[in-house]
Amino acid sequence: MNITEIIIISLIKIVIVLGITLITVAYLVYFERKIAAWAQNRIGPNRVGWQGILQPFADVFKLLLKEDIVPERANKIVHAIAPMIALFVAFTTYAVIPIGPNVNIFGYDISLVVADVNMGVLYVLALTSLGVYAITFAGWSSGSKYSLLGGIRSSAQMISYEISMGFSIGGVLLLAESLRPIDIVNSQANLWNAIVQPIGFITFVVSAFAETNRLPFDLPEAEPELVGGFHTEYSSMKFAGFFLAEYANMVIASAMIVTLYLGGWHLPFEQSLGLSGTWLTVAQIASFFVKMGAMLFFFIWVRWSIPRFRYDQLMNLGWKVMFPLSLINIIWVAAIIMIFN
Repeated sequence: MNITEIIIISLIKIVIVLGITLITVAYLVYFERKIAAWAQNRIGPNRVGWQGILQPFADVFKLLLKEDIVPERANKIVHAIAPMIALFVAFTTYAVIPIGPNVNIFGYDISLVVADVNMGVLYVLALTSLGVYAITFAGWSSGSKYSLLGGIRSSAQMISYEISMGFSIGGVLLLAESLRPIDIVNSQANLWNAIVQPIGFITFVVSAFAETNRLPFDLPEAEPELVGGFHTEYSSMKFAGFFLAEYANMVIASAMIVTLYLGGWHLPFEQSLGLSGTWLTVAQIASFFVKMGAMLFFFIWVRWSIPRFRYDQLMNLGWKVMFPLSLINIIWVAAIIMIFN
């Protein structure tokens, strides 16, 4: 392919990924409400459209019509930039997540990933680490003590869980011998990493909950304590930006869990299914999205099942439990590699 064809194909991939992501994020809010209603024996949204299926569009329209209020004591420039940073981090991370094997379309061999880079895992870790700046900037720039406390909590929380997350991924990288997401997926063709290193899998999943500020780790928001936490002083589409970023981060966290630990697009016993060619590819892509959907359901289910941790409990969990476990996981994986080569 020449450079023009590569650019056109890349732009098409970006448009498709953005479209799927925006629709998924919009309907995640709907499914969260429905699953919450199921967990609490309620009905959930059922007014706008059949079974409330048009509720996400009503929510967007409502937020568009709301007044954008900026506190008088706020740093207006940083206050406006913070939600942009959150959205930028959330949407650019999808670039390196592969959703299936290479496919042949109109004679072109196309990889089902926007950017197939060798340092893909480091790219994701670097970008997700920047997400805390959005929350910290939002808290500091609002001129509110509630918001400031939420931003400070986010910074301390990030330090406590991201070290464990990094060490958890270390075991995956040792087995795959690569930082390229496609190589990591292919290394799990016969056996998923979640089976080989369950401690690393559990540690990464718990860290992902803290990464996305979801219950039981939503201390930067903590409505009963901080009114709304870091986004207390946000309204209209700026608030919607943080809301959108949170659910987009849920999707990327689920996709990373599937890629690193649940075999990516690989199906269990896919060789014995008797599928080949196009049908096998379709089944593999569907497998990726089914696994990701199951993880998203788990994220929502946990939110409505487990109460929020106290802040000291979160710190103790991060430093005294998850950090040692992630180190044990690396030693375990290194021992497996030495024994079985």
